[in-house]
Amino acid sequence: MLPALLSVGTVAAVIAGCSGNTTAPASGMAHVQLQVSDPSTCQAPNGPFEHVYVTIADVQANVSSSAGSSDSGWVDLTPGLSGHPVQIDLLGQASNQCFLASLGDPQELQPGKYQQIRVILTDNTSATDSKELPNNLCTNGVANCVVLNDNTVHTLQLSSEANTGIKIPPGQIANGGLTVAAGDTKELDIDFNTCVSIVEQGNGVFRLKPVLHAGEVTTSATSINGTVIDSVTGNPTTGPVLVALEQKDANGVDRVFMNTLTNTSGQFVFCPLPSGTYDVVIVGETSASAVYAPTVITGVSTGSALGTVQLHPSTVASAAASLQGMVTSQNGATPAAATSIDVQVSALEQVATGLTVTMPQVPSTANAVLALTTGSSTTCPAAKDCVSYTLLLPAAVPYVGAFAAGGTTLAQSVLPASYTVDGIALVPSSGGTLDCSPSEQQATPITPVAGTTLPVTALAFAGCQ
Repeated sequence: MLPALLSVGTVAAVIAGCSGNTTAPASGMAHVQLQVSDPSTCQAPNGPFEHVYVTIADVQANVSSSAGSSDSGWVDLTPGLSGHPVQIDLLGQASNQCFLASLGDPQELQPGKYQQIRVILTDNTSATDSKELPNNLCTNGVANCVVLNDNTVHTLQLSSEANTGIKIPPGQIANGGLTVAAGDTKELDIDFNTCVSIVEQGNGVFRLKPVLHAGEVTTSATSINGTVIDSVTGNPTTGPVLVALEQKDANGVDRVFMNTLTNTSGQFVFCPLPSGTYDVVIVGETSASAVYAPTVITGVSTGSALGTVQLHPSTVASAAASLQGMVTSQNGATPAAATSIDVQVSALEQVATGLTVTMPQVPSTANAVLALTTGSSTTCPAAKDCVSYTLLLPAAVPYVGAFAAGGTTLAQSVLPASYTVDGIALVPSSGGTLDCSPSEQQATPITPVAGTTLPVTALAFAGCQ
């Protein structure tokens, strides 16, 4: 679950490799296999959805980071799905700790670094559905749908995904791509951030605006887990707790890779995970909506157990700080005119020397970061589309510590609390393709004040498509 688009909730639905067919790859070739899993966080009764059904028709990979959907070089990782697509409930129950369903046997491919992946969905036409989905779980007859917690069924509208595939660019693939050598058998993990990827447009219309990440996993030591408690009582917190798993981007800033809510016992688990090192950022509230100071644990490797992690009551007023601002967008024409973009908006905080993290919103907001789409409005500046937002964030200074297997020692940061609101522009419904020039904008830093609404300087994007 991850750096996100501005919407409600975060679910990680993962397409991942798992050992099953152990046939060795042919000489000079490699194997890649895919499966599906889901550490969901927005399932009813805690969220609006009982089920989210998507139908996967193909998964392809390319060594080129810039290849278009019709360019050469695409390798079919799931050829068996073309005539027999797999319909998956992204909020279903896993048959074991991590996996929901298999997407076929391992496939041979040439060695190389695959820098782009596309997940192709079956479209929603009835003719295709009736022929290829004899056991369709969408009772309204389409291939992709959501079932709300009142049991009503709504078509999940697609944009270009059915034809060109949901693109996962190199910036959203761990280590910039999946590297395979001759003789390798690799397991590919695709993180499908379900709740952040579904936008309600009104009147019962839901649209898929996918946010995906990918990376290699192994069949063992694939999780990071722990238990969150109140530092005073020694018991699980009485309110919601959100745990974000983060990794550094090209600029050294921690971005959300996955996030999840703890259960009633304070436990959380991320599984499966690409091999690597992550930082864990935790925010929480009491049942009376008092906000804890955040906790940041650095250097957590895949396969680690964090044990018991403490959240400390805030030493300042315990209400959240509210940051409010606007995003505007216009295209590169002369004269420039309004245009719509998707924007992921998050709050960055330097919590130690050389360590800037994405600070999740307080858990009652149900999403770690925000995802929004600009549009026309009477409140927009001339010749610009716009959208307003509010971020609810902890006001207290975080507790920070480096992971240790025997127990992590936490100390409150010596740096004062300060947030920089960050926006990244994306081509609408592209799944992560950058837009505008420059594609990232940052507002003036703000010192949070508990219980206070603070204005944020506008994020103004220009030169957009």
